[in-house]
Amino acid sequence: MKAFHHPDEALHAPEFFLMRGQVRANYEVPARAASLREGLSALGITPTVPPPAPMAALLTLHTPEYLDFLEHAAAAWAQLPEAGREIVANIHPTPEMLAQSARKPAHVIARAGARTADTACPIGPGTWTAAIGAAGCALAAADVAAQGGAAYALCRPPGHHAYAGRAGGHCYINNSALAAQRLRDAGAKRVAVLDIDSHHGNGTQGIFWERDDVLTISLHADPSRYYPWYVGFAEETGTANLNLPQPFGTGDEAWLAALDDGIAAIRAFGAEALVVPLGFDASEFEPLAALNVTAEGFARAGAAIGRLRLPTAICQEGGYNVDILGQLLHRFLTGFGDAA
Repeated sequence: MKAFHHPDEALHAPEFFLMRGQVRANYEVPARAASLREGLSALGITPTVPPPAPMAALLTLHTPEYLDFLEHAAAAWAQLPEAGREIVANIHPTPEMLAQSARKPAHVIARAGARTADTACPIGPGTWTAAIGAAGCALAAADVAAQGGAAYALCRPPGHHAYAGRAGGHCYINNSALAAQRLRDAGAKRVAVLDIDSHHGNGTQGIFWERDDVLTISLHADPSRYYPWYVGFAEETGTANLNLPQPFGTGDEAWLAALDDGIAAIRAFGAEALVVPLGFDASEFEPLAALNVTAEGFARAGAAIGRLRLPTAICQEGGYNVDILGQLLHRFLTGFGDAA
């Protein structure tokens, strides 16, 4: 299997993370990518470095205003008196505010509130460069899939919480959504996105909410107790959307049964290509564990997805236990490759 990784991911090393009213160390750190590269090395895979995603590709799904903010806001932030190293919004516009004023925010503090969904997406001096490198990996994997193959994109930072015009949950550019759009542009009439990160792929759902050519499926922990809190419930259907929320503590068998439901939906949809936003935060050993999936469970998931035998772009999303990420990637890709 071909794999892609961009070394610029190391330029994004976020520090701020707010959890239950306490500031803690951020989990989305460069050590994640190092662990995943070890997993690739154990498989004998040397990832290729693709070019960063060009602006034209980003604009297929993201708004110009948002991309301008993401590219230039760090420099403007640094000019503020007593500014911290990272952009973290201290106010977000409420529906009441937006209903009473149509004025677009101009100041970087106001733009930060409008262009981020939460405090879990701090923006530092290297965030933009890292994000377009990650997006370039996703596009490269999609290009392999467009030729009938399968490829893995080691995307860091991840992307599935990013909306068309807003960052959130460690995510800035929606890598998996860009891969799906790339496959559509390459000729696939119907593309499925099968997200197995333990958090709902809310950004991807939002981007494709009104489209019937991309089926978005998300298998995740119950959002009534877990990020992103407000979306990810089973009753959200959109035009082509399926959410499969699982109770806290769900382990291999129930999780894999839900995955089978997602795979059945992909077959019924008639997908010609597949994008897999791959998160390992469903692992039983995660620091913020909500689900209890074992390494064997991930291997079986890889095999089940591989048996679809679709052109596939696998884009890395979450997973924060750096001690085991490489092992889990090894098991998943082995299962996928043996079945495909």
